[in-house]
Amino acid sequence: MKLKHGIRSIGRAANHVISHNLQIIHLGKLGRVEDAFRIFSNMTHKNLVTYNSMISMLAKNARISHARQLFDKMSPKNLVSWNSMIAGYLHNTMVEEASELFDAMPERDSFSWALMITCYTRSGKLDKARELLELVPDKLDTACWNAMIAGYAKKGKFNDAEKVFDQMPAKDLVSYNSMLAGYTQNGKMLLALRFFEKMAKRNVVSWNLMVAGYVNSGDLSSARQLFENIPNPNVVSWVTMLCGFARYGKIIEARRLFDRIPRKNVVSWNAMIATYVQELQIDEADKLFKKMPHKDSVSWTTIINGYIRVGKLDEAREVYNQMPCKDIAAKTALMYGLIRNGNIDEANKMFSQIHAPDVICWNMMIAGYSQSGRMDEALNLFRQMPVKNVVSWNTMISGYAQAGHMDRATKIFQAMREKNLVSWNSLIAGFLQNNLYSDSLKSLVMMGQLGNKPDQSTLACGLSACANLAALQVGKQLHEYILKSGYMNDLFVNNALITMYAKSGRVQNAEQVFRDIECVDLISWNSLISGYALNGYANKAFEAFGRMLSDRVVPDEVTFIGMLSACSHVGLATEGLDIFKRMIEDFAIEPLAEHYSCLVDLFGRVGRLEEAFNIVREMKVQANAGLWGSLLGACRVHKNLELGIFAARRLFELEPDNASNYITLSNMHAEAGRWKEVERLRMLMRDKSARKQPGCSWIEVQNQIQHFLSHDLAKLRHENIQIILNTLAAHMRDKCNISDMESAYDIL
Repeated sequence: MKLKHGIRSIGRAANHVISHNLQIIHLGKLGRVEDAFRIFSNMTHKNLVTYNSMISMLAKNARISHARQLFDKMSPKNLVSWNSMIAGYLHNTMVEEASELFDAMPERDSFSWALMITCYTRSGKLDKARELLELVPDKLDTACWNAMIAGYAKKGKFNDAEKVFDQMPAKDLVSYNSMLAGYTQNGKMLLALRFFEKMAKRNVVSWNLMVAGYVNSGDLSSARQLFENIPNPNVVSWVTMLCGFARYGKIIEARRLFDRIPRKNVVSWNAMIATYVQELQIDEADKLFKKMPHKDSVSWTTIINGYIRVGKLDEAREVYNQMPCKDIAAKTALMYGLIRNGNIDEANKMFSQIHAPDVICWNMMIAGYSQSGRMDEALNLFRQMPVKNVVSWNTMISGYAQAGHMDRATKIFQAMREKNLVSWNSLIAGFLQNNLYSDSLKSLVMMGQLGNKPDQSTLACGLSACANLAALQVGKQLHEYILKSGYMNDLFVNNALITMYAKSGRVQNAEQVFRDIECVDLISWNSLISGYALNGYANKAFEAFGRMLSDRVVPDEVTFIGMLSACSHVGLATEGLDIFKRMIEDFAIEPLAEHYSCLVDLFGRVGRLEEAFNIVREMKVQANAGLWGSLLGACRVHKNLELGIFAARRLFELEPDNASNYITLSNMHAEAGRWKEVERLRMLMRDKSARKQPGCSWIEVQNQIQHFLSHDLAKLRHENIQIILNTLAAHMRDKCNISDMESAYDIL
């Protein structure tokens, strides 16, 4: 009896293990890692299948460290365990870890060798992969050969792929499709078609590769023609063609194709719903969603994403609440919606409920805190991350840059093991955003020295830094690099070039760049108009504005700041006021503080101070420091002390550490003989200057940006100053014929 009872108990335990294993595998396919892990943790008996299933699932869901912990706990391990762990490293592109594990394997099969070859090829280590292929014991096994062919083909090394293909002792359909995939995935459709037509055997995979190749190349006509000729299309065939129509906005054709599918499975329904979501047709997507006979987690997540994309967070939350089994993808989608709407704390609650969040969840929460300026919380999460990827590091760099903490952003950047182009761009753009133009250029130079190639974003940032430094020679060098590297057709780069030349006083160069642009946009016009304004070419600014309107380009707020600035620089008060009224009446643009600042500066320059002050009193927006600064400067020129004191007080509130405001008002009091006020302001200035950073100026000398800090005795060379003054005096005497130059020089 005891024996029978024991056998029954063992049988029941075995059935429980099998049942639990099937549940774990099923949940893994659905991406419900938390639920699977919960079942795994509660299992009293586990076998090799249990561990291998969990290892595979964790690795595929970016939880490779957890997978390795399970692997190390396993005793004994079988060949499947080792292969599952190597496959996990392959999935997460961790080549060194995979190689170490491969070397430690007690035994290997053909799958082990093929996995390691694939691992090397995907990471670009083709030579190591080829060396490994030579060591494979079973030369007749096609899996390793196919992995090598796929590796060469995907990297565009077709000659090497063809050599391996020709050397194969035996070829199967996978061999042919691996070669074909290399051609189609690299857009070599003529080579692909020739190879496809010569293939001894074809299957539906071969046809699908060709259809996908034409879709990716933008040749929908050829893709559709080939699709219609597939002998027995499968769901991949239909979905590939459907997604092709969706990608190019042909939603009607996509729906017609969907309605033709003889047997629709959940993948085809999801593809059509995703198409409607992509086109922001959420009502149509929802109709189709409700008609679905069977929904999976992708279906629910897609519709949640759709509502979030059109800004309907409440509807997204309602769908989420109806979802029978909420997986990590759905939670991530709703988290994104909450973050996008500024509900960071609610998003964090959801994040904390996820048992084992993946790297996407971590990065999303860090980005949410960063975008909200809550960098302490972002850093806390960043430190807790079990596995960080390059996106995690880049998010922190951008977050600190936006918060104005470039010292911390730099430390994060320096601590990164592997930096990509986004890392460099985040750092360079961060310096630019925080007015650290020289540091931005230094980082650009360092980037090149370390062998990293800049893209259009990097170059545009570099040009903007040159513009703000008036570093014309460096800007010209960047221009030459742009010509050589083929970025001259990039509109973003061209607009930055216009601004760089304009701010460096080279208006003709800016005009030439503008003329060379094939299709200018609003930013191009704004850059040109602002350039004219900056250099005092009001007539050219008006002429450009007229051409812009003739080309039916609608101006924006920036356009009118440029136009008002142009009027201000040459004292065109009437024309400036007309432009201001036209902005409001003809283009329905609400004036910003910057527009009022230009008007105040304009009226102040021509001595119409009462009108300037009335503009400030009557405007609907809150005055900024630039506006009060313009008024104070005008009061200084036209000796209106009473109004100047009023403007200065407002400036002291907005810019308490800006010494120039104190100096301007102090000079005005001095001119009025009010020496007590002068002394009081100087005492205030000394107190402020003791707490603030020293002033900094710069000049470009022989392609180098030279910095000068106030009170920096190392930069003072009295003998050099004497030589420069003598030279300037002689030059002015020759050019200007000033009779009293000697007395002026004596004062200096």
